Amino acid sequence: MTVGPARDEGGRTVGREVAVLRSVQRSIGTPPVVGAARAMSFFGEHAAGWIALGALGAALDAPRRRQWATAVGGVVAAHGASIAVKRVVRRRRPHDPGVAVHVGTPSRLSFPSSHASSTTAAALLYAGLVGGVGAGGATLLVPGMALSRVVLGVHYPTDVLAGSVLGAACALGARRLVRRGSVGRWRTA
Repeated sequence: MTVGPARDEGGRTVGREVAVLRSVQRSIGTPPVVGAARAMSFFGEHAAGWIALGALGAALDAPRRRQWATAVGGVVAAHGASIAVKRVVRRRRPHDPGVAVHVGTPSRLSFPSSHASSTTAAALLYAGLVGGVGAGGATLLVPGMALSRVVLGVHYPTDVLAGSVLGAACALGARRLVRRGSVGRWRTA
């Protein structure tokens, strides 16, 4: 009997992606890493942590409150766009017996990763507002969140890649609003 490549429930080939998931979990899926990934998952759920940070920025930085509000809007847009794409694509989350799932999810839909979308948007938008060392640190959040979704076994690598691209597009859209002068200006980091 010949067995073809692994496929997700939509019929797409996922064999290589499952192999990456297994490899990541075997190599770095230690209890401390899984614990940190769970904490990141909780923080990023429904973009709530990023929205709260943006609201805090708006509260503490009165002269740039409108820019912070626009940044939060970009994060919300990224999250909303990812949910809309998920409902169109309808790709199921990984369900291979060799992939451990370490966290619950609000849906069974996987593509794109909403965590990656909102984290990328937040990192790009908030980095422009905090500048300096904070801007550099913000860019480290994106690969960390993306990797956490794979460590937790809830996304394929292409899910997090697509989520990051979508989040970057939403961030660029929010920055364009600022550049048009309708909201104010970001610092260049």
